[in-house]
Amino acid sequence: MTYRVCFVCTGNICRSPMAEAVFRARVAEAGLDGLVQVDSAGTDGWHEGEGADPRTMAVLEANGHSLDHTARRFDPSWFARLDLVIALDAGHLRTLRRLAPTERDADKVRLLRSYDPAADHGDLDVPDPYYGGADGFEECLEMVEAASAGLLAAVREQVGGRAA
Repeated sequence: MTYRVCFVCTGNICRSPMAEAVFRARVAEAGLDGLVQVDSAGTDGWHEGEGADPRTMAVLEANGHSLDHTARRFDPSWFARLDLVIALDAGHLRTLRRLAPTERDADKVRLLRSYDPAADHGDLDVPDPYYGGADGFEECLEMVEAASAGLLAAVREQVGGRAA
């Protein structure tokens, strides 16, 4: 049975596609690509149908990641098929939990940086790099990379539990 993870930011062109690309690579490296499906979406539909921001693509490519991406808006009906919904900041967390049809669905929503043991637990947001320069995208990638190991460990535990 496939374990499904969806990363969510605002417009699905910067942070969430970056997290999708990085985590998909981690899943493949762990040999779990047949067991874990990785996706992304936005809380808003401003960029639906567009590719990822060119600065996102540049940072990903410079760090060995690839991504074929078309932005889309998160649909609450997806909760039924998703196992984990990863919010990139506290605003997304609140929005997604409000959209959740059930309490069980709301419990599927987690902040990405909550999986990074070195993160400042007073501020778990991955800042939106959209209005800044390349350094903001690099910082975003660093935060995503730092949280990915912990997220992978949590997902591996869930996948292992399903296989038992």
